[in-house]
Formats: sequence, structure tokens, C-alpha cells
Amino acid sequence: MSSDFDYSAEQIQVLEGLEAVRKRPGMYIGSTSSRGLHHLVYEIVDNSVDEALAGFCDTIEVSINKDNSITVIDNGRGMPVDEHPKMKMPAVEVIFTQLHAGGKFGGGAYKVSGGLHGVGASVVNALSDWLEVTIFRDGKIYKQRYEKGITVSELKVIGNCKKSQHGSMVTFKPDGTIFEETVYDYDILKQRLREMAFLTKGLKIILKDERDEEREDREFHYQGGIKEFVQYLNRSKEALYPNIIYCEGKVDGVAVEVAMQHNDSYTESTYSFVNNINTPEGGTHMAGFRNALTKTFNDYARKNSLLKEKEANLTGDDIREGLTAIISVKLEDPQFEGQTKQKLGNSEARSAVDSVVSEQLTYFLEQNPQVAKIICEKSILAQRARAAARKARDLTRRKTALENTSLPGKLADCTDKNPENCEIYIVEGDSAGGSAKTARSRNTQAILPLRGKILNVEKARLDKIYANAEIKAMITAFGTGIHDDFDISKLRYHKIILMTDADVDGAHISTLLLTFIYRFMPELIKQGYVYLAQPPLYKIEKNKKVWYAYSDEELNQILKEIGRDSSNKIQRYKGLGEMDAEQLWETTMDPERRILLRVTMDEAASSEIDLTFTTLMGDKVEPRREFIEMNAKYGNLDV
Repeated sequence: MSSDFDYSAEQIQVLEGLEAVRKRPGMYIGSTSSRGLHHLVYEIVDNSVDEALAGFCDTIEVSINKDNSITVIDNGRGMPVDEHPKMKMPAVEVIFTQLHAGGKFGGGAYKVSGGLHGVGASVVNALSDWLEVTIFRDGKIYKQRYEKGITVSELKVIGNCKKSQHGSMVTFKPDGTIFEETVYDYDILKQRLREMAFLTKGLKIILKDERDEEREDREFHYQGGIKEFVQYLNRSKEALYPNIIYCEGKVDGVAVEVAMQHNDSYTESTYSFVNNINTPEGGTHMAGFRNALTKTFNDYARKNSLLKEKEANLTGDDIREGLTAIISVKLEDPQFEGQTKQKLGNSEARSAVDSVVSEQLTYFLEQNPQVAKIICEKSILAQRARAAARKARDLTRRKTALENTSLPGKLADCTDKNPENCEIYIVEGDSAGGSAKTARSRNTQAILPLRGKILNVEKARLDKIYANAEIKAMITAFGTGIHDDFDISKLRYHKIILMTDADVDGAHISTLLLTFIYRFMPELIKQGYVYLAQPPLYKIEKNKKVWYAYSDEELNQILKEIGRDSSNKIQRYKGLGEMDAEQLWETTMDPERRILLRVTMDEAASSEIDLTFTTLMGDKVEPRREFIEMNAKYGNLDV
């Protein structure tokens, strides 16, 4: 038999130490893309935050160095340097070279900790070109170096320090052979470190970027903790009352902190955390919060005759309309569902949050009847709007496949019925819609023309949204329903392509469409079904040859190649309507040649995404002006 079929002990590969991490990095940090690259920083910072949670550290400094290495310094106790009794090597070396080693496995060093698997420091070491750790402890300075996870120098005393000086400094350079990119994004780190500072009351986190001399150091320090977090998230909205409702307590070993405040928007912005780890899918702590909120407000509204006897109870959705809330729990043994720690499973967290919020919210409402009345009145208005929306929603639901008449009249549908093969172009304007209908491949490409700018859903209640003809056409065409009725299995197209003019108006229409999808069908973005078409900016003709350029840089490159002279005919496209069907197909719709940008979202940064949408699309002018001034240099405004 051929040796290809040999299957014996020799074929079983044993990956020792950190080899397994280098072989399968995605298992440990999620991916080797930008997300995984930034995750390395969080792992090291998390260890310093654990020192802060334990009460031994109040300042963390993170520096992006000129060579894109990272340095994290804290003033905690300093990692232990004595010999590990079992491993017969310094404890710090165990931390950086052994998987599932650390002070979080019942050794009593940490009561609560963000690290679940105890792999943080060793994984960062394994995936770094090199890593150096320096420890200030007991009047001495210790140092050790590793390369690609392997110890290359013994732990040595390299000097003395004051007895009062203590802490750890870790510098690492991600391995370029493992990561798709190794350039750190300042804004991504800024958002995550700000969040960590909000969640750890009193902790000071400093971010430095040594690559940019003009960029000032940022300091995040919030004595108010999550109360200031709510204030920060609400800064682009109008708060309905000045107080931030705050509940804090400890039940059965679960420390609970909740801060909340209603605003004049119609969307809920609730974020949950466990030991400072974001849980985008919620879990038991979120369920406890929602149950307490719904029960407490209904009890109050009934007791104070704000709800009439015959009126139905307020639903959780009614009460949470326009609510910004942070739920943060800390517990010793968090059980997460799924590898990515996105959902908490501990049953004791549900009862702890429910108990703390029910009791303290009841006191707050009794002591602040004006605030209670404002919230109840907003909730009752939301209840009425929801009833109106329910009637409108029933009209948008697709009938069975035999009654295809329920599809919007202006939709030019494709003939293929397999969603995996199908794509829908959302096109602004009848002229562009006409060209797109002529240009398309009828088998797999559907066209839905919209008339002008759709409703800004950031400023509208659900009933208004269902009553809007353009939005209704999209809901019906997609087939999934929206909000609580959303069902991704009914999606009729696996590519939803927003095709607008390459100018300011086009960008505004794309933003309105993305706001709608993000607020009411976020799963479409999470699962990668939403795209932006990239129509060309220029058409260049010379000697009967044609080129298309999608940016000024590309135009200059083409002109450089063909020569800049008077025989060049350059046409600047202002809109899709200027192209005939053939040009639109060639440049923007042909799957072989077009450029599509997939819209993605990082759930870990959901609070910042929310804030950006509110800032850009909400009523407050001042935050929007600040945002534009800060980001103007990244824009390409073609007025």
C-alpha cells in the first residue's frame, strides 16, 4: 500500500509549548487581521487592569512606538520573579511561556479578572517577533527577553530602583509573518482604552503615539466611572432629565453597577460588560436588568395612576426607547457562551442584577417623581406608536411565494430565486435606475430605484418608519422584516449593494441608508451582506481607448502612463445618470470588473459606532461640528 495511507503514531504531531499558538493563532485571538493585531494590546492591558481591579494599580501607560511595537507600563505590584515551585523557572517566565498559567486559576491573586483562559501574556509572546518584560519590585529592576515565544535571556537584575517603585513594563513587536498587517490604528486603541477607563472607576490610562509628533498624549480618567460613560454616550442627544440613574450593589459574590439615562431619541443604546469584557450578545446580566426595568416601571405607573386600568402594561421596548444604559458586573468565575466571550451564562448574575436594579430603581422613582413621570409619559407615547407601527408593519409583510404581487412595483427583480446567487442594487433616482435596469444581468441582479433621500430614522419613531414609502419598499424587497420581526433566513439577496452618486449628496444618501440598516437590520452588516458600489470619478479617452479612474490618485497614475497632452479627453462624472447602460455595467455592475466595498462592524466598538451615527444623524449641531472638524482631513468632499 502507498505510504500516503500510513497513519501511525509518527503522523501525530505534538505541538509543544507555544508552537500551537503560532500554528493556529485564530483559535486564541480570533483572527490574524487588524482585529487580532489590536487584541494583543488588550491582552497585556487587561493584565494591568486586573491589578487595578485588585486594588494595586491606578495608572497604565500605553505607547505605540515608532517601529509599531507597543509598550504597556503599569504601577501594579510587579509580576512575581521568584522561582515557580513546579516549573523550576522564574514565575514571570511561566506567565509568558506557558499556556493556561497565571494568577487567575484559584491561586487567590485575583478575585475577579478579565482573563478567562489564562493565555493572554503567553499568546502575545508567541505571536510577537520579540517581547521584553521589565519588572520593578523590592528595590530591584528585572528584565527578560523572548523571541517568537522562546526565552532568549535569563531573568536578570539590571539595576536598582526605589523601594516605593513597583510595576511592570512589557514591550512587544507583533510578528509580521503571522499578521496580515502590523500597523496599529490609534483610533481603535483610543476607543478601547477609553472604554476600559470608564469601566474601572478612578483608573488613569494614558495613550501615546510616538509615530506622530503632533499628536498629543490622551489621558482617560473617570472618577464617575460608568455614570460618566452614559454622559459621554448621550452627549450628541438631548437628555430628558439631568440625573443619571445609578444602581450599585453586591449579591451572592456578584458586584453590580448600572448607570442609565433617557434621551429624546427613539433608539435604545444598552451595553453590557463582565469583568470589563464587552458582551455584545448580552446574557444573564442583561436579562436581569431588562426584567427589573420592565417590572419596576409598570409597578410605579400602576401605583401612581400613570397607566389607566384598561391600558395594557408597558413592554420592555416601550420603556427602553431612547435609553442609554451601561450594565457592568464583576464576578469570580464568569461562564461565557461561545469561544468569543460574547454572552454571559451565569444564572447568579441574572438574579443579582435584577435584585440590585429593582430595589434601587424603586427608591429612585419614589424620590424623583418628576423624572419618573417624564420616563413613563415617553414610554406610553412609545406604546401608542408601537401599536400604530404594528398596523403599518402588517402591510409590509411579504405574502407567500404564490402572491408575489406584494413585492414593490418599482422593483425590477431577478429571475434566480436562490439568495446566494442574487444581489439587489439600491439606486437613487429614476434616471440612474433606468440605466441600471438596462445594464443589469437579469438572472441575478435586482434593481430598486429610490426617489431622493429616504427618511432619517435617527429622528423618527417606528410608526413613521413603516409609513415611509421608500423604506417600506426596501423592507418588502429584502424579505427579512425589521426590528423584532427580523429573520435572516428570509433574506432574498446575499448582496445588498448601495449605489449612489460619487458626490456629497450621494454620500449623504448612503449614510441615510446605512443608518436605517444599522438601526433596524444590523445582522445584515454583521453577516457581511451589505456593500457600497464604487462608481468611477473619471473617464479618460485617448486614441479611441478608454480608461476609468476611481480616485484622483488613479487618474494621475493613468495620465502618467499614457502621457499628459491635449489629446486626452477627461470627463468628470457627477452622477450615475451621466453614464449610459453600457458604461454603468462596465464600471460599476459587472462582477468581473467592479469594485465593491463591504460594510463591516466591530461589535467590540459598538458604543462608538452608535455614537458616530447619533453625532452625524441626530439633532445636536455642536457635536456634529466637532466631529467634522476632527475628521475633515480624512474626508474627500467634492462639492
